[in-house]
Amino acid sequence: MISKVFRGVWFISFLAVVANLMWVYAGLPEQVVIRELEVSTYAMDKEVLFYAWLAIIGMGNTMAFVFGKPKGPDEGFRTWFTGLVITINIFLVIAFSFIGLYNSTEKFDFARAGVVLYFGVGLIGVWITSWPIIVLYRKIFS
Repeated sequence: MISKVFRGVWFISFLAVVANLMWVYAGLPEQVVIRELEVSTYAMDKEVLFYAWLAIIGMGNTMAFVFGKPKGPDEGFRTWFTGLVITINIFLVIAFSFIGLYNSTEKFDFARAGVVLYFGVGLIGVWITSWPIIVLYRKIFS
């Protein structure tokens, strides 16, 4: 039952990340700044960035779809993996929004926004480390 709930949340997170991608893409300038140093700036075309993001979203969510099949691994792993893809989708929404905000013409203090990015990375890290703990717990108490 919990795997079906996770699958529903995954589908909603997939729709959210695609909607966020479209929203951010619409507001980006033709040249998107990826990194700024004191002496140089790294930028790429808006379309190239869009298709790269689309490929990343597609590959990650396709893996959740493939691993979600009943003939795959056990249900516990499928549920955990679906949760991992959900956390990655949350991080992608945060990252896309940050890049869109960075390339906007608004004045913003980016020092505070970095904490939100670290929250997304930390969430992924916690989720990845939870699987070995779950397996160890099952071995000890079963």
